[in-house]
Amino acid sequence: MKPTLVVLAAGMGSRYGGLKQVDPVGPSGEAILDYSVFDAVRAGFGKVVFIIRKDFEAEFKEKVGAKYEGVIPVDYCYQDIHDLPAPYAVPEGRTKPWGTAHAIRSARAVVKEPFAAINADDFYGRDAFAKLGAFLQNPVVAGDKLHFAMVGYRLDLTLSEFGSVARGICTVKDGHLAAVTEMTKLFKTPGGAENREEGKSVQAFPGDARVSMNLWGFTPELFAALEERFPSWLAKNGDQPKTEWYIPFVVDEMIHEGRADVAVLPTDSSWFGVTYREDRPFVVDEIAKLVAAGDYPRTLFPR
Repeated sequence: MKPTLVVLAAGMGSRYGGLKQVDPVGPSGEAILDYSVFDAVRAGFGKVVFIIRKDFEAEFKEKVGAKYEGVIPVDYCYQDIHDLPAPYAVPEGRTKPWGTAHAIRSARAVVKEPFAAINADDFYGRDAFAKLGAFLQNPVVAGDKLHFAMVGYRLDLTLSEFGSVARGICTVKDGHLAAVTEMTKLFKTPGGAENREEGKSVQAFPGDARVSMNLWGFTPELFAALEERFPSWLAKNGDQPKTEWYIPFVVDEMIHEGRADVAVLPTDSSWFGVTYREDRPFVVDEIAKLVAAGDYPRTLFPR
């Protein structure tokens, strides 16, 4: 069974401005997302499911989804802030989405096979998709645990020169994820990065620390685990206007409860993303270098 690529594309990118998922960065007008789909196709993925919001559905389908007709089957799911289990409701004043775990949960009725979950606005690289695709096409089925995977990047290769970023800092033991801690205000330093969250002590991390860039490999059993855990998370956090339910939180809980293990697939792939508008020229230059080296064709999806 071919795995599915689930793309988290519901965010509008408030720090960057606009629908950055469709911003051209490739030599023929490709978006970062196009390179992920291209890499997934050549890694053996059989379908793409986009998690979007209804308010930009028409624009997204016209500018993004239409590109892949005849290349790979495409489906859509919708992250809706009101998609909550009973008896919970959106608290007054909340407009922010519920986070990446909630976004993945949005695909529960559509995805029935092993799947990768990615951000729409991150460039992950060919090697990363090849390794994750191989894992998902031969999923581990053993014992009582669920067996997932995560592609691990070097921290110092995932930072922005123009402001803070959020990363999942990973503890790896015997090739498996022992813990993942979400750091939401990581700033680049000469030796690596510092997390400078308001109200917390500054934490320093070395450049070679492995981090999660939200490139995960899951089996569909994850959806039942999300349904089981979401009510208890809402009971503790649902009245907060900005708190988000991150997928690394769920994975970390399942690891510590003995419910899952996560193989860490280290990659030498280049990662880059447009977190801030100022990041875009760097991304354009790096993609141009990869095209010149023959890693990608000049035009990914000829019409």
